[in-house]
Amino acid sequence: MDEHLRQFLHYIEYERGYAANTLSAYQSDLEQFRDYLKEGEGMTRWGELSATCLESYVEMLQQKQYSTSTVARKVAAGRSFLNFLYAEGVLSTDLSEWLQQPKVGRRLPHTLTQEQITHLMELVSEDETPLGLRDRALLEILYATGIRATEAAVLTLGDIDFEGSTLRCMGKGSKERIIPLHRVARAALRRYIEESRPFLLRDTQEQTLFLNHSGHPLTRQGLWYIIQQYGQAAEIDGLTPHTLRHTFATHLLDGGADLREVQQFLGHASISTTQIYTEVSKRRKRSAYDQAHPRAFQATEET
Repeated sequence: MDEHLRQFLHYIEYERGYAANTLSAYQSDLEQFRDYLKEGEGMTRWGELSATCLESYVEMLQQKQYSTSTVARKVAAGRSFLNFLYAEGVLSTDLSEWLQQPKVGRRLPHTLTQEQITHLMELVSEDETPLGLRDRALLEILYATGIRATEAAVLTLGDIDFEGSTLRCMGKGSKERIIPLHRVARAALRRYIEESRPFLLRDTQEQTLFLNHSGHPLTRQGLWYIIQQYGQAAEIDGLTPHTLRHTFATHLLDGGADLREVQQFLGHASISTTQIYTEVSKRRKRSAYDQAHPRAFQATEET
């Protein structure tokens, strides 16, 4: 059983090009799947799988009180693995349909208002130290491009094109995308590179864009910590790099950007993933309309 699991992980890493975080999640979920079948069902090989034990596995996940989205992720990993086992001839029948995917409610992402973004950026601009200049560039880049924390942490100097006003990002599955940089983000980034980064730098061969106080590449965890600290200072609950990503997408749609363009900027493989932001944008516009239009207000008063 372990050998087939290793073969599958090798397949999705080298043939499907899955990202490191996705690989880690698949491995953890499938090891739990394997352990349940071994300990709970007494299985010793994948060929012993049955519809009954698959249904029992899903019931076990739900009894552990995982969130619906976590159960859905674990089931999706199991289904992909079962498809692999069937394609490889390990299973004589396709059992993936017996792992039923629970319905996941579409929870709208949390985004910031224009006023909150302005307040946040004014707050981070107050610190003129090398670390403060770095933080200003970091927040401006996250909001200007919508890149993920892991993507921001691995940016290099070569990924920034000041002449073309673009940023190159390597996303999931090593897919490259080029994202425009607006004037404010460009200015913050140039100032960080020219005035702050040389002060932080310890190794002249280091090409990573964002550095910590010791001159080492800023880690994903360090990046999260910085964002959370500024969120607390700005009295914005639960601010994360992903909040800025959600806000980037929503504000683009608020401003009339095409959904396909936003999809490309975010690096979403499917446009259905991007469409959730249209709902956020619609709700924000509706709220603004209800608060601003005299007749809408009058209808509310009369109700």
